[in-house]
Amino acid sequence: MKPNILPAVRTMKDLEKLIQTDYKECVILDTHVGHLKSTMDLLKKAHVETYMHIDLIKGMSHDEYACEYIIQHYHPKGIVSTKMRVLKKAKSLNTTTILRVFILDSQALKRSIELIKKAEPDYVEVLPGVAGKAIKIIKEETQTPVIAGGLINTPEEVTEAVNNGAHYITTSNRQLW
Repeated sequence: MKPNILPAVRTMKDLEKLIQTDYKECVILDTHVGHLKSTMDLLKKAHVETYMHIDLIKGMSHDEYACEYIIQHYHPKGIVSTKMRVLKKAKSLNTTTILRVFILDSQALKRSIELIKKAEPDYVEVLPGVAGKAIKIIKEETQTPVIAGGLINTPEEVTEAVNNGAHYITTSNRQLW
């Protein structure tokens, strides 16, 4: 079974590589507000749907108003954020939502589960993605599809995350695309 890789684009080189592949979805990370139009135009031309990580857009506020602007002007498939109010705004605008959580210890896991239940995102991205135990527990306790991201550098780590219940894998490691 081929894993569901969701390429994470950080640079123009990543973007150039992505549009030469068969992937039809990606996550945009670490971009600048001034590059959004050209990036989104290029992805649209290549028929690649985009999840936009709103917290990582430089030169723009990371609040619900920025979220509304991004959705109205660029029409991404989804919004990624760590902020509940941003996800609620995206949801109200019928846009797919991805809550990004960082599982550093058992307390962070407990808080994240509570937040997932409150926010009711379409997906939850668990970082680091090699946190198999956290992926399993979150999927079981919230019934929310999990995206594993962060520190995934080998095909074996991709397989492990999928075996633990991850629906997608986000990775900026172009060798895994």
